[in-house]
Amino acid sequence: MAISIHPLVDHGVKAGSPSFSGGTLTCKCASDPVTVSIGANVAFDHVCGCTKCWKPAGALFSLVAVVPRDKLKVTAHAHKLKIVDESAVIQRYRCTGCGVHLYGRIEKTDHAFHGFDFVHPELFKEHGWAAPEFAAFVSSIIESGFPPARMGEVRARLKELKLEPYDCLSPALMDAIATHAAKQKGVLAG
Repeated sequence: MAISIHPLVDHGVKAGSPSFSGGTLTCKCASDPVTVSIGANVAFDHVCGCTKCWKPAGALFSLVAVVPRDKLKVTAHAHKLKIVDESAVIQRYRCTGCGVHLYGRIEKTDHAFHGFDFVHPELFKEHGWAAPEFAAFVSSIIESGFPPARMGEVRARLKELKLEPYDCLSPALMDAIATHAAKQKGVLAG
């Protein structure tokens, strides 16, 4: 059985529509959902293995992309949004009702990504956003407790999906760093 990456890519990456120009992100609350209007297509859509991004239940990776900051506007129930970790570079706003992250913003004006907000395209009500292009922070799934010995399977599955896996160093070195961090956190035995 193939490794499950994320529900929206497990059966193949779906192409986006070149005419997609934005839509509405909605949290998972059954009543009074937070909604965010996005006035542009997403860019740099990718699956992300970091331990900071929101992931649907059972997913190894999140689905995340960026939009220009001036194209994002909270349109309903903003009072339900709270920053997950105020000390983080990316200020991730989550719904206090359902826990879904609606967007992440970098406030440091000297940061390379200032001016872009991070969003989870799977929360769009509409279809057609730009397709995921790559996989980032692949080794970081180890920090969530994924077995280091199975990382080859994960990278092979990502390549099969045409989502090139990226790490800062060689995969073996990144696995070693992430394994060390996971053991220090106590999420991985050994």
